[in-house]
Amino acid sequence: MNEQPKNFFTSVMLFFLAGLCEIGGGYLVWKWLRDHKGKVLGLIGGLVLFSYGIVMTLQPADFGKVLNHFWVKILVQSSISTRKKYQNSSNTAKKFF
Repeated sequence: MNEQPKNFFTSVMLFFLAGLCEIGGGYLVWKWLRDHKGKVLGLIGGLVLFSYGIVMTLQPADFGKVLNHFWVKILVQSSISTRKKYQNSSNTAKKFF
Protein backbone atom coordinates (compact mmCIF):
# COMPACT_ATOMS: atom_id res chain seq x y z
CA MET A 1 0.00 0.00 0.00
CA ASN A 2 1.19 3.51 -0.79
CA GLU A 3 2.29 5.36 2.34
CA GLN A 4 2.32 8.84 0.82
CA PRO A 5 -1.45 9.60 1.12
CA LYS A 6 -1.46 8.26 4.67
CA ASN A 7 1.55 10.41 5.61
CA PHE A 8 -0.05 13.45 3.99
CA PHE A 9 -3.31 12.97 5.88
CA THR A 10 -1.41 12.39 9.13
CA SER A 11 0.68 15.51 8.58
CA VAL A 12 -2.37 17.66 7.88
CA MET A 13 -4.25 16.38 10.93
CA LEU A 14 -1.24 16.80 13.23
CA PHE A 15 -0.64 20.28 11.85
CA PHE A 16 -4.19 21.35 12.68
CA LEU A 17 -3.99 19.70 16.10
CA ALA A 18 -0.73 21.55 16.78
CA GLY A 19 -2.39 24.80 15.71
CA LEU A 20 -5.30 24.22 18.05
CA CYS A 21 -2.92 23.47 20.92
CA GLU A 22 -0.88 26.59 20.22
CA ILE A 23 -3.83 28.95 19.86
CA GLY A 24 -5.92 27.35 22.60
CA GLY A 25 -3.10 27.20 25.12
CA GLY A 26 -2.02 30.74 24.36
CA TYR A 27 -5.60 31.94 24.74
CA LEU A 28 -5.99 30.25 28.12
CA VAL A 29 -2.74 31.74 29.40
CA TRP A 30 -3.77 35.15 28.04
CA LYS A 31 -7.17 34.94 29.78
CA TRP A 32 -5.44 33.91 33.00
CA LEU A 33 -3.05 36.87 32.91
CA ARG A 34 -5.27 39.50 31.31
CA ASP A 35 -8.56 38.82 33.12
CA HIS A 36 -7.00 37.56 36.36
CA LYS A 37 -8.67 34.18 36.08
CA GLY A 38 -7.70 31.34 38.41
CA LYS A 39 -4.29 29.73 38.44
CA VAL A 40 -5.87 26.51 37.23
CA LEU A 41 -6.69 28.16 33.90
CA GLY A 42 -3.07 29.26 33.54
CA LEU A 43 -1.86 25.77 34.39
CA ILE A 44 -4.20 24.18 31.86
CA GLY A 45 -3.06 26.70 29.23
CA GLY A 46 0.57 25.89 30.00
CA LEU A 47 -0.09 22.16 29.66
CA VAL A 48 -1.86 22.69 26.35
CA LEU A 49 1.10 24.75 25.11
CA PHE A 50 3.43 21.99 26.30
CA SER A 51 1.38 19.46 24.34
CA TYR A 52 1.88 21.65 21.25
CA GLY A 53 5.60 20.91 21.46
CA ILE A 54 4.90 17.20 21.70
CA VAL A 55 2.45 17.18 18.78
CA MET A 56 5.03 18.91 16.56
CA THR A 57 7.48 16.05 17.10
CA LEU A 58 4.92 13.48 15.94
CA GLN A 59 4.94 14.88 12.40
CA PRO A 60 6.11 12.34 9.80
CA ALA A 61 7.06 15.29 7.58
CA ASP A 62 9.55 18.01 8.47
CA PHE A 63 7.41 20.32 10.61
CA GLY A 64 9.52 23.36 9.77
CA LYS A 65 8.83 22.90 6.07
CA VAL A 66 5.12 22.38 6.69
CA LEU A 67 4.97 25.50 8.85
CA ASN A 68 6.95 27.49 6.30
CA HIS A 69 4.56 26.54 3.47
CA PHE A 70 1.60 27.50 5.64
CA TRP A 71 2.97 30.97 6.43
CA VAL A 72 3.96 31.64 2.83
CA LYS A 73 0.41 30.75 1.78
CA ILE A 74 -1.08 33.05 4.44
CA LEU A 75 1.21 35.95 3.48
CA VAL A 76 0.49 35.62 -0.23
CA GLN A 77 -3.26 35.36 0.31
CA SER A 78 -3.34 38.37 2.64
CA SER A 79 -1.23 40.42 0.22
CA ILE A 80 -3.55 39.60 -2.68
CA SER A 81 -6.71 40.34 -0.70
CA THR A 82 -5.28 43.63 0.62
CA ARG A 83 -4.24 44.70 -2.88
CA LYS A 84 -7.71 43.94 -4.27
CA LYS A 85 -9.39 45.76 -1.38
CA TYR A 86 -7.42 48.98 -1.81
CA GLN A 87 -6.80 48.82 -5.57
CA ASN A 88 -9.44 51.40 -6.45
CA SER A 89 -8.67 53.77 -3.59
CA SER A 90 -6.62 56.90 -4.19
CA ASN A 91 -5.93 57.47 -0.49
CA THR A 92 -4.66 54.04 0.45
CA ALA A 93 -2.34 55.33 3.17
CA LYS A 94 -5.22 57.11 4.93
CA LYS A 95 -7.17 53.85 5.13
CA PHE A 96 -4.35 52.17 7.00
CA PHE A 97 -3.88 54.95 9.58
